[in-house]
Amino acid sequence: MESIINKNSEVSVEKMIEKAISTAAISIDNLTISFKTPKGVYTAIKNISLTVEKGEIIALIGHSGCGKSTLMGAVSGMVKATEGTVLANGNKVTGPGPDRGIVFQNYSLLPWLTVYKNVYEAVDSALKNVSMAEKKALVEKNLKQVNLWEHKDKLPGQISGGMKQRVAIARAFAINPSILLLDEPFGALDALTKSTMHVELLKLWNLDNREKTIVIVTHDIEEAIFLSDRVVVLNNGPEATIKEIVDVPLPRPRNKKDIVHLPEYMQTHDRLLNLLIDKFSIDDIQ
Repeated sequence: MESIINKNSEVSVEKMIEKAISTAAISIDNLTISFKTPKGVYTAIKNISLTVEKGEIIALIGHSGCGKSTLMGAVSGMVKATEGTVLANGNKVTGPGPDRGIVFQNYSLLPWLTVYKNVYEAVDSALKNVSMAEKKALVEKNLKQVNLWEHKDKLPGQISGGMKQRVAIARAFAINPSILLLDEPFGALDALTKSTMHVELLKLWNLDNREKTIVIVTHDIEEAIFLSDRVVVLNNGPEATIKEIVDVPLPRPRNKKDIVHLPEYMQTHDRLLNLLIDKFSIDDIQ
């Protein structure tokens, strides 16, 4: 009888694990990534485990060189795991796929193509079984959502940095990935443009009924708090690990002017600041 109970318990645990994986957009288990260099093996991240639920926005934050982009690269499939596994929508990640859209800091637009064609080429490449009319409708819809339809015939060199970033985001949303990966997408923008892009991103996410999962790499504490549900703080590399995961207990939709006065915002901001910075004045520097 005891053996039967133990067996049933094991089955129950296995079912719970399977259910947890099935509801997760991203499941990272004991991930280690190392690179061969002329000076030997360099381990960027080590033994990282993380689960991101469907529809959740998380931010990866930490000092330069702590492995944020490496971790995101593993989720995108562009960086191979040395040890451990990465699952996206329940499937093992072995390379890039249309279920994961990526937006980089440098926009990655083709300079010889217009705004419209930059988005259309991505849609045409990713959505093979969609008619031309549907592809054109997708491009139009997404460019209108980021207020760029009237600029559709311009080349990247004829528009501002903020507009280029909106093109990149529209392109990523147009292929309709379930997971959107943003690698410091707003880092090169001025403060006012960056603030506008934050709102544009959340508007797109809301229009999509919050079905998309978003992972954003950032150095900006305020950006991380405004956009995300949780902030994953990484230790300094090499062999970076997760230092702490901080929940962001702020209701949505969020208004930047309002939330900065909330005690929850100030507590979250102070916690992240203390995790990231150990010197706060000239007196702290030896």
